[in-house]
Amino acid sequence: MGRTPLIVILLAAALLALPSAALANAQQISIVQDDDLLLYRDGATRDRALQQMKQLGVDSVRVTVLWSVAAQDVKKTPARAKRFRGNDPNTYPAANWDKYDDLVRAAVYFGITPYFSVTGPGPPWAMGTPPPSQKRSAATWMPKVGEWAKFVVALGKRYSGTYRDENQGRQILPRVSFWGVYNEPNQGGWLTPQYLGSPIAHKVIPWSPVMYRRLFLYGRRALQATGHGNDIILLGETAPIGNSSQNARSPMRPKKFLRELLCVNANYQPYRGTAAKARDCGIFKRLGPLTPTAYGHHPYTKTLPPTVPDSSADSITMANIGDLPNLLDKLADITHNVPKNLPVFMTEFGYETNPPDPYSGQPLAKQPEYLNEGDYLAYLNPRIFSQDQFILRDVGPVPGHKPNTKAYWFTYQSGLYFNDGNVPPPRAYDHAKPAAQAYAFPFVVNPVNGALGIWGQLRFRPNGVQGDQVFIAYRPPGGDFVGDGDPITVNNPLGFFQGTVPYMGPGTYEAIWFGADFPNFALSRAIDL
Repeated sequence: MGRTPLIVILLAAALLALPSAALANAQQISIVQDDDLLLYRDGATRDRALQQMKQLGVDSVRVTVLWSVAAQDVKKTPARAKRFRGNDPNTYPAANWDKYDDLVRAAVYFGITPYFSVTGPGPPWAMGTPPPSQKRSAATWMPKVGEWAKFVVALGKRYSGTYRDENQGRQILPRVSFWGVYNEPNQGGWLTPQYLGSPIAHKVIPWSPVMYRRLFLYGRRALQATGHGNDIILLGETAPIGNSSQNARSPMRPKKFLRELLCVNANYQPYRGTAAKARDCGIFKRLGPLTPTAYGHHPYTKTLPPTVPDSSADSITMANIGDLPNLLDKLADITHNVPKNLPVFMTEFGYETNPPDPYSGQPLAKQPEYLNEGDYLAYLNPRIFSQDQFILRDVGPVPGHKPNTKAYWFTYQSGLYFNDGNVPPPRAYDHAKPAAQAYAFPFVVNPVNGALGIWGQLRFRPNGVQGDQVFIAYRPPGGDFVGDGDPITVNNPLGFFQGTVPYMGPGTYEAIWFGADFPNFALSRAIDL
C-alpha cells in the first residue's frame, strides 16, 4: 500500500532526463479534476466517475484538499480544542478525513494516481484578521504560515504509506506522492491581499507573492519532513490572466506574480535595499531557495481559441505557454532561487459550453476542437509534462437564482458530459458532449506542402501497449470515406502518434483505431478542411 505509483516513477525518470533536445514531449500524463463528483457525493458516484475517467485514459486525478474542510470543527468544543495538534492527523475529527481517504483508496484501486492540490482557505483561527473594508476577504486573508506548515505535516504523515486509518479497521492508507502547494495564489478568491500598502516602501506593493513564498517554503519543508522530499511537488498552480488594478482582490497576472515571487522587478533587476526589505526578499538567505519538482499552471483561454493569446504580455495562456519555461529559466539565471530547467505541468484546462451556459460557453462543436488543439500545443513543448481536463461532468446551476441568468450559470460547465440533474448513475454519465470522444482520442491535422501532418493520442488505450495501428480516412464533400495512406503504428507507451499521409483535398478527415480488445474500434473527432 505504501508503494509509489508507477506514473510517478515514470515521471521522475523523465524529469531527471532534462534538459532535453527533443522538440516535443511524448511523456505527458493526462490529469482530470472533478472535486464535486469525487469528494462531495456518495461512494457510488465517486467510483463511477473514476471508472469513467479510467475508460477515457486518465493517468492522475487532481483533488483539492481544502485546509478549512480538513480542519472543520477541530476546536468546536473545549475538550476537542485541548486535544487538537495541527501537525497530528489523529487529533482531527476522523470524519473530516474520510472523503480524502476514500478517494485515495478508490483511485489506487482503479489504477489512477491521486494528486493532492493542498490549499487554503484555512479555518478562521488560522487566518489573519482583515480590516473592516475587507470583510468579504476574511476567509482568504493572510494565512498563518506556522499553522499552515502544521497542516501540511499532518497531511504528509497521513498519506505517507505507513499511516493506519482510525476507521476502516486500522488499514494502512495508500501513499500520496504527487502534490501541489496552494491553488492560484495570484487570484483574490484564494489568497488575499493581492496588493497591500507597505509601511516600508511607503506605497502599495504586490503582497500575494510575499505570502506565497512563505507558504511554499514552509509547505515544502513540511513535506520533506514527512518523507515526501522526493515526490512530485509543484510550485505555482497559477491562474493565467489578471488585471492592472492594485487592490486587495485584484488578480495578478502570472508573469508579474513570478517576478515578484523571485524578487525581481519589471526590468528583471533583483530588488535591493528598501524594495527588497518591503518584500521580505531576505527569506531566501534565511530558508534557502525554492526547490519544487516542477511548476503548475492553469492555461485557460476562456473565450479565445487556444491559439490566440491574451491581450496582456504578462498573461500566460495556452497560446503563449512557451513563455512560462523561458521565464522560469530567466529568473533562475538572475536569482538562483528556483531550479533551472524546471518542468511544467498543466493542471487545469477546459472550455465551458453553450449549451448549457449561454453566457460563458463555446459552441459544442468548438469544445473538442479547442481541447485537442490545447493537447497538441502542450505536446509540442518538451518542458510540459501533463495536460489537464477540468471537469468530467458539468456542475449543476446555482439553486435559488433565476433560471438562465449569469448568476444561475455561475458554476463551471466545462465537463465532457452534461449534468443531468438527479438522474442516478449510470444514466447520468451517458449524456456525453462531443468533447468526450475527442478527449479519449485526440486528433489534429495540419496540411503542409501537399501532405497532411497527423498528430493524436490513443488516450483511451492502456499505458504500455505497443503496436496499435491508426488508419486515416478521408471523405470528399458528398462522398464516402476512403483510406488515406498507410496506417500509423503507435509505439509510444502513452499512446501518442504522429505521421504524414497524402492531402486528398477539401473534405472530412478522421482517425480510426481497430483492435482485438474492447471496444474493438474507435473514432476520433471528424475534422473538416
